[in-house]
Amino acid sequence: MIDQIVDVLLVEDNPDDVALALHAFKKSNFSNRVHVVRDGAEALEYIFCTGAYAGRKIDQVPRFILLDLKLPKVDGLEVLKRIKSDPRTKHTPVVMMTSSREENDLVASYALGVNSYIVKPVDFQQFVESTRTLGLYWLLLNEAPASTTAKRKTAA
Repeated sequence: MIDQIVDVLLVEDNPDDVALALHAFKKSNFSNRVHVVRDGAEALEYIFCTGAYAGRKIDQVPRFILLDLKLPKVDGLEVLKRIKSDPRTKHTPVVMMTSSREENDLVASYALGVNSYIVKPVDFQQFVESTRTLGLYWLLLNEAPASTTAKRKTAA
């Protein structure tokens, strides 16, 4: 999958949440272009094409990143900060999907440039529906900047 275009980069360490999100994407026919990473360090390697992902092309950015806040190794806020501070990735939409309802996490996320902040629903059906709706919005309805779209089309 390293050289394949990815629509969604799912950054999530909870295997149950990964399974639910993939189930929701599969129900909406998005599952074939979702890549999962399990911690913040792996997310940064994927996004910036280092380590295990050194063979990936950085211009093949995901359509959006679904990012958990509380991650092992490197937390979601640091991942977000790195994405939004790099000119190659700053226009990539990032959705923070977390269980945190803390005001300081919400404020910090928006201060760093998050595009959306979603609190994970506890209910199974609501979680699946929220994830499906996010996919529909960011993959079908949202209009990306022309420069990002052009990079994706030339990379395909």
